[in-house]
Amino acid sequence: MRSGTGIGIVRRRLHHSDVGGIRNENYETSGLDGLDEPLLGKRDYDDKHSEGKVMEEIWDDERKKEQLHWTLLFSNSIAQWAQWIANLVFGSGSFIVRHLPLLSNTKNRSNPKFIVPTVSPLQEERLRNLQQRLGVPFDGSRVDHQDALKLLWRLAYPNRELPPLKSELWKDMGWQGPDPSTDFRGGGFISLENLIFFAKKYPESFQRLLHKQDGNRADWEYPFAVAGINISFMLTQMLDLQSGKPSSLAGIRFLKLLGEDEMAFDDLYCVAFQMMDAQWLVKRASYMEFNDVLKSTRTQLERELSLEDVSSVKDLPAYNLLRR
Repeated sequence: MRSGTGIGIVRRRLHHSDVGGIRNENYETSGLDGLDEPLLGKRDYDDKHSEGKVMEEIWDDERKKEQLHWTLLFSNSIAQWAQWIANLVFGSGSFIVRHLPLLSNTKNRSNPKFIVPTVSPLQEERLRNLQQRLGVPFDGSRVDHQDALKLLWRLAYPNRELPPLKSELWKDMGWQGPDPSTDFRGGGFISLENLIFFAKKYPESFQRLLHKQDGNRADWEYPFAVAGINISFMLTQMLDLQSGKPSSLAGIRFLKLLGEDEMAFDDLYCVAFQMMDAQWLVKRASYMEFNDVLKSTRTQLERELSLEDVSSVKDLPAYNLLRR
């Protein structure tokens, strides 16, 4: 049974051993395709009664859902056309040599692979700073990390009292248990920074996703905060940020965005989160399908990054889904 509103959504509590089966603080090196189980596993939940809505609000939800559907369809079509044109162009080896220096040289023809282009000093510095951020695990004993967690609560719930660092109230935000510090693991401190950035720069989208206000939601919804951690983790893998310099196509394209904006990773995170939720609604997904939705989000994001006219995060078609 699906509810026609994001209000009164059934929120289920997860066990912190369920997220991708990861219990340590280190990044996984395997790709998402190697995951056999959903990143968000089984969870217990407390039933809540969904509230009714007047007919005008139901129609409003349907219009929003249709808009999200067509936006995704449009951006996907653009990406497919770009890929089709690229396939035609790739028939000319001379064009590749002249215009695509990212491709491997003739010595690697037996194993075609993208190589890192020349990186400007600015890009190199920003990439190094980002990788340093990625290397910081969340530490619940650090005061600055505690303060960041408190800031996230204030941004999410400006009219609610700040709870203790260990409280059942944190589950309202989509943490798995009363202690959010147990949920970070592979996401690291940067995943908390990403959530804070999202709440500050795109507060309307952040609030709508937090409270599941768009579209007809599943009775068994994904938990907001834990989903955010998984998105940070997915982007790190997709952009090949754990290697010295990215060698994947998405990673190389991201270097271009990083040259334009030092906070490109955080902005891309916001796009990915909004895109994931839109995919969730279009697919009419439920909790156990989260892993599939995240994979399709990654695929769509890679397609949009491959578009030739994308030189900043704002050029991505899915960026138009975000609202301030």
